[in-house]
Amino acid sequence: MSKAWIQAKHSEFVRDLFKFFCQACDQLEKQFIRFDEDGTVEFDVVKDLVGTEMNKGLLWRMKDTAHHVFRNDPHAQLGGQFLDWALGYIFHETLKLKEDAYQKQNYAPWFHRLYEGDLNASEKDVTGQLFQVLNQTEESMRREIDRIRFIIAKCRQLLPYYLHRYSDNVLLARYIFSQNELVRAVFADEYEGLVFAIYGHEPERMYILASQSLRLGGWVDEAAHALDEAIKENPASKMVLQEKKIIDNWANRIHT
Repeated sequence: MSKAWIQAKHSEFVRDLFKFFCQACDQLEKQFIRFDEDGTVEFDVVKDLVGTEMNKGLLWRMKDTAHHVFRNDPHAQLGGQFLDWALGYIFHETLKLKEDAYQKQNYAPWFHRLYEGDLNASEKDVTGQLFQVLNQTEESMRREIDRIRFIIAKCRQLLPYYLHRYSDNVLLARYIFSQNELVRAVFADEYEGLVFAIYGHEPERMYILASQSLRLGGWVDEAAHALDEAIKENPASKMVLQEKKIIDNWANRIHT
């Protein structure tokens, strides 16, 4: 991909980066909660999140998209460079977690059965020593999960500062509106700060941009829903009233 093409598609890459981040946070945290409860993660789920060179998983695509966004940004800033490194770090740390999960899922039960089986003293001694090394895998997984959680938290703090330049990105606004439950779950107490960082004192702007994008795509009912949310935020806004007039005209044409 040429640098010019990537820069021309920058708005789409920014939307994709944010989408991949939210999806990755959601899926990783489900595995981390499972580990908190019973000391395991689902190897197949982590494996799919990472993927392979020929079939890239969510984290791999997030890492690659981060490189496209931050290494081709004509207004590059230090926060973007931090995010580029951090999102790549999440991928590589999860790669290590996948390997540890494989060892724990496939070899720990085998060693346990072996140790409890009919072995002579020498064999039992060697098995026990090797089993101790395998038991340390769980400690490694805890450290990897703690590091990933820490980096994700830092990304949640850095992303709003980077995204404030994208208050006109209709694709980003549409994603935040359409997947609002997921975005709120990922950012939790930081959600309001995210919206303020991007849209300032005009939170209705996100809904208007989403409405415009949905309307142009033919999703009139969804556009009307976005407009309703904009009206709740600021019913007197000139931008809101203008969009309402367009949506009302569309509705009238459909019903006549």
